[in-house]
Amino acid sequence: MFTGIIEEKGEIVAIESVGDGAQLSVRGPIVTSDAKHGDSIAVNGVCLTVVDVRDDVFDVDVIKESLDRSSLGALTVGSAVNLERSVRADQRLGGHIVQGHVDGTAVLKSREPGANWDNLRFTLPEPLSRYVAEKGSIAIDGISLTVTTVDDDGFGVSLIPTTLKLTTLGERRVGDVVNLEVDVIAKYVERLVAR
Repeated sequence: MFTGIIEEKGEIVAIESVGDGAQLSVRGPIVTSDAKHGDSIAVNGVCLTVVDVRDDVFDVDVIKESLDRSSLGALTVGSAVNLERSVRADQRLGGHIVQGHVDGTAVLKSREPGANWDNLRFTLPEPLSRYVAEKGSIAIDGISLTVTTVDDDGFGVSLIPTTLKLTTLGERRVGDVVNLEVDVIAKYVERLVAR
């Protein structure tokens, strides 16, 4: 489990095709400080398992399912990525419950800079729209955010200077694809009510 509070921006240093999947090598000095084989690290919101650690670089295997459902397949060497280690049971839950199980992708439709924050608007895939509510939580590229607006055309979020500086959303341009994870509680409530 994750909180959606990004610990650092990392960098893809190598990508190797492995059958229909890939192995990524990611530089991240903070998340590798105590990382070991088998640990979970979210890369742009996708929960991945560490298979090797060398100095400040860790390797993860990415299966075809993850490449197909997320934006990880579009990464190149040099790409910046959001990194977060899984939360320990004795830590504060600063964002919201994030599983690292990406539900789909969205496209950045518009970006309006403000005096103290930026307003970003994204497409919203129809199958996910029922889980997104104004003032509800959503994870975009692993970042826990509050939905500011939602309608038939998409949804919006506002980013404070810290989020703009410390995550990849500060660098995203109109047309970029991002990973979405909707609030898991909404999915469970829907399933329970349906029964």
